[in-house]
Amino acid sequence: MNYQEAISFLFSSLPMYQRVGKAAYKSNLNNTLALDDYFGHPHRSFKSIHVAGTNGKGSVAHMLAAVLQTAGYRTGLYTSPHLKDFRERIRVNGEMIPEDRVTCFVNDHREIIEKIHPSFFEMTVAMAFDHFAREKVDIAVVEVGMGGRLDSTNIIQPLLSVITNIGMDHSQFLGDTLYKIAREKAGIMKPGIPVVVGQKQKEVSIVFEKRAMELYCPLYFADHECSVEYSLQSAGGKQGLHIYREGKPWPGALELDLLGLYQQKNILTVLKALEVAGEKGISVSGEQLRDGLANTCKLTGLKGRWEIIGHNPLIICDTAHNPDGMREVVSQLRQMPWKNLNIILGMVDDKDPGKLLAQLPREAMYYFTQASVPRAMDREKLARHALKYGLYGQVCPSPARALEIARSTAVTEDLIFIGGSTFVVSEVIW
Repeated sequence: MNYQEAISFLFSSLPMYQRVGKAAYKSNLNNTLALDDYFGHPHRSFKSIHVAGTNGKGSVAHMLAAVLQTAGYRTGLYTSPHLKDFRERIRVNGEMIPEDRVTCFVNDHREIIEKIHPSFFEMTVAMAFDHFAREKVDIAVVEVGMGGRLDSTNIIQPLLSVITNIGMDHSQFLGDTLYKIAREKAGIMKPGIPVVVGQKQKEVSIVFEKRAMELYCPLYFADHECSVEYSLQSAGGKQGLHIYREGKPWPGALELDLLGLYQQKNILTVLKALEVAGEKGISVSGEQLRDGLANTCKLTGLKGRWEIIGHNPLIICDTAHNPDGMREVVSQLRQMPWKNLNIILGMVDDKDPGKLLAQLPREAMYYFTQASVPRAMDREKLARHALKYGLYGQVCPSPARALEIARSTAVTEDLIFIGGSTFVVSEVIW
């Protein structure tokens, strides 16, 4: 098989949660452990940082990787899902896994794939760890796919575990309360391994505190050690964050090329994680920290986080797809100047849309659409749901067509926002 044939084989042969939903979910680690044994436990050959959480884990993982590679460490980065190119999931020093490596992996190991029939995610994790081992990375930043306890990435023994926050998402798998979801996320905690939790939430902090006591894990809540007092846009168009630690200002602003205001929460998690990693021998200088954070998107290829993709009118996209994430997005939209707000919206069909729709501004003009994946909610159905929340607009056949229509009717002072689903963003971002 060539590369395109290998990718088609993976997509068509292995159930992929991002496309088919529940059918791809595996409630045990049997396949993961079988693959790990088959490949000779590649994750044991490199150090790692494990990142879980409901929102922000992708941004935190990319920021950590950017700083580590700036500091001279050969750094692997595993994230999901991808937006356009499957290879976005597996990077070494920002470079995507080569096409020929993917092709060889599928050709060389097709027998085991067809024998145990893993999920797409299980196979991708195995590919990532094999690639990192072959590339002799010093450290890998590994993002959890869903939950934690039963996630395929949870076979690693990291230097440090990170949990950004807990919100309502994937409830059909992880539980219908924050407490239950927190217990699943806490499943990445390992005996004696330090844990950084980004936000101390009163509903769930007891879960982490109890688990840390059971496992003798040092536990840190990042937002109880540092705070972002305010942010300003720098002359270079980046977000300058003014941070205080234990009541004292951080020396100078830290710049981020990630412009979402919600990154003010994520940066605290990153700073504490790097401090703890430093105690484990992963040293980063102040200059390397600043350079890495200021160039995260450039260094790691991160896209779709409050990303500006057009001007006059201003066009912004964001992959937020659950109520907590959308609440942050809407808060920032309300702080921005615009004459008319236009929102291109699509969602997946295996989640209750009500809590997300309830967050959205009623004064916007909506373009209801659907991405070209099986999980996408029918655009007519989405429009009917939206009416219940006072959201009005028109139905469009595709995200690309919705953007075309919105641009044709918008004036220079308008703002067009694209979101509701990672898949909607992926169809307009390039």
